[in-house]
Amino acid sequence: MAINELPVSVIERMGFYVYTLSDPKTGEVFYVGKGTGNRLFAHINEAIEKSIESDKLDRIQQIHASGRSVKYEIIRHGLSEEGAYEVESALIDFIGLSRLTNIDAGHGTDNRGKMTIPEIIATYRAEPIVIKEPALLIIVNRLFERNISVAQLYEITRGNWVVGKNRNNAQYAFSVFKGVVHEVYRIKRWLPAPARNPDQKRTARWRFSGEVAKELQHYIGGSVENYLKHGAQNPIRYVNC
Repeated sequence: MAINELPVSVIERMGFYVYTLSDPKTGEVFYVGKGTGNRLFAHINEAIEKSIESDKLDRIQQIHASGRSVKYEIIRHGLSEEGAYEVESALIDFIGLSRLTNIDAGHGTDNRGKMTIPEIIATYRAEPIVIKEPALLIIVNRLFERNISVAQLYEITRGNWVVGKNRNNAQYAFSVFKGVVHEVYRIKRWLPAPARNPDQKRTARWRFSGEVAKELQHYIGGSVENYLKHGAQNPIRYVNC
C-alpha cells in the first residue's frame, strides 16, 4: 500500500528535510526539494488537480499514466531551514540542474554553487560592472557546460525563453554564468521558439537572432552580481529596459 501521508508523531521529529522524487522505472531523480510536514506528498496532489503547469507536474502525470507511482526518498532530515536550503542546493548542483525539473538551482548557487577552480577564481576576481545600454542578462547556469564552444554558448543564450514585450526594448543580451559575463550579443530580432524537449512547460517562448557585440567586449569577465536578486527563479533580468 502506497504511503501518501506522514504520521504526526514522525513529522514532529523530522524538522526540515530534503527529499527527492524519482522515476520508479529508471531510478532517475527528476526533482529535489526541501520542506516540513507532508510537503513531499503535496506535488502529487498538485499533479492530480492540475491547478498549475510545470515540468515537474508533467513528469508526475506521465509516471501515473504509466500505472506507476513516484518514488520518494528523504536525503537528510532534522535540519534547520537554512541547513535544508544548503543541502538542497548542494544536491541539485551534484545531480545537475539540466537533469532535473527544478526551476532553479536553489539558494546561494549564483555565487556559491558548483564551480571549477578557474571559475571560482574568476568569480572572486571579477570586478562589478555598470551597464549603460538597454540589455537582458540571461542566466545560463542550467545549460552551461565546461569547455563550451562559441556556437554552443550562443545557442543556449539566445533561447528559448519566456519573455515579455519588454524584450523589444533590449538592444543587447549578456550571457551570464555564475554571476560573470561570458559574452555579449547584439539582438537583431526575436522569433517564436519551440520547447527544448517534450517535458518542458508549454508556454509561449522566444529566442533572439543576433551576433557578438564587438563594441561591448569590455564587459566580458565582469561581475553582474549587483543586478542579480538572489533566490529569484527567473533566468532573465532586464537592465535599462
